Amino acid sequence: MLFNTPLFFGFACVFFLLYSFVFTKNNSRALFVIASSLLFYAGWDYRFIPLLLLSGVIDFFVAQHIAKTDDIVQKKRFLLISIVVNLGILGIFKYTNFMIDSVQETLTFFGAAVSLGTLEIVLPVGISFYTFQSMSYTIDVYRGDTHARKNFTPFIATLSFFPQLVAGPILRARQILPQIENFPTPSINDVKYGFVLITIGLVKKTIADILAFPAQTLFNNPDAISWIETVTGVLAFAGQIYGDFSGYSDIAIGIALIIGIKIPLNFNTPYFSISPVDFWKRWHISLSGWLRDYLYISLGGNRGGKQIRNVFITMLLGGLWHGAAWTFVVWGAYHGVIISLTHMIRESRIGKFFSNKQGKLLTFCMWLFTFYLVCIGWVFFRAESIGDAFSIIAFLHMPDTSIAAAPYAGVILALVAITIFFIHALDYSIIRFREGILKRYWLVLPLLIAGQTFMILIGEPGYEFIYFQF
Repeated sequence: MLFNTPLFFGFACVFFLLYSFVFTKNNSRALFVIASSLLFYAGWDYRFIPLLLLSGVIDFFVAQHIAKTDDIVQKKRFLLISIVVNLGILGIFKYTNFMIDSVQETLTFFGAAVSLGTLEIVLPVGISFYTFQSMSYTIDVYRGDTHARKNFTPFIATLSFFPQLVAGPILRARQILPQIENFPTPSINDVKYGFVLITIGLVKKTIADILAFPAQTLFNNPDAISWIETVTGVLAFAGQIYGDFSGYSDIAIGIALIIGIKIPLNFNTPYFSISPVDFWKRWHISLSGWLRDYLYISLGGNRGGKQIRNVFITMLLGGLWHGAAWTFVVWGAYHGVIISLTHMIRESRIGKFFSNKQGKLLTFCMWLFTFYLVCIGWVFFRAESIGDAFSIIAFLHMPDTSIAAAPYAGVILALVAITIFFIHALDYSIIRFREGILKRYWLVLPLLIAGQTFMILIGEPGYEFIYFQF
């Protein structure tokens, strides 16, 4: 059930009506949210509903046992149960075949050609998101950042909350569970702004689907196109993945806001970043925050002179979180390297010198270089293989001038670049000028209604959201 389809529009209308006028008590609303969320999830594959509930049930009772004991050893043992179960579920469904294939390729490389076979495993949609969200609850209880709940209904409603269930943002229990327990009454401005976010998200998704075509031209056939089309394909995928994923987040945040649930911002104009570190403070903020708080800090953070090591491990595992393929591992490692180099340069004499001399020209150069580095990373993320990724990157820097460009290739490149800027301009506008938009809402309301109607009507033949596969 995609957000940008008439089917979901009908689902959402029925949900809002029943939520607002029928299920008006906290407990009945929580039960209704659970039922609606499971119905929404069943739209992909009802067989995996027990898996979602299993993760929630185990973490709910593990958290209670952690809270009941003062013995630190017992607390760690119960926490380990949560970590093993969640990572075990993730490992079985997401990484089993990847590990089998990797072992098989390694044995073949050393001359022991064997066929280990693979398992017929379907990847449950959203598994990477809800396992991380569920696991963070037990970790927070262990750390004392939140208290263990005794009422199961609000907890499972939080875990299964349908707007962000299958592609985030990854929420902490302390961010949303108190809201689900009390269901705040939305203000008029909440409803207005939620409507704006939903519309902007639908626009982004539609643009992302359009950008998919030049991206596919490159990545599906990287050896047969010109340099300018290669540049266009790389930029198109950068725009596609941003419009697609941030569009989903906007719609999820907007839907929640209409019923008064506030979900934190997940993207903040990331392609305006001026360093790789800055990029990860703006891109998929809920994941980067999760990796920082639950992995990087657990590894030791900046302490003991091991910052570079811990950054690299965190980003490497962050890459693997995205998918069971070596391209994602290399993508994560790549970002670990450029983030580590950024920290090293900042601590060097030349880095400290330039930090005191920063002006508009230097800032522009830093932005341009950061965007270049991010786009190179997207090549690894999107390519079918590591070999294809290196071939594309090599061709970008050493083009074969004998390959002629398709007609209007330059125009298409310019349109792709303008589109990426347009998406960011939309983001900048709704973040920076929120109050102004709400004050003059009557001016933008007709555009919002027309925009939503148009995007929903053409959304049916579009692509699924990219992050559904993760």
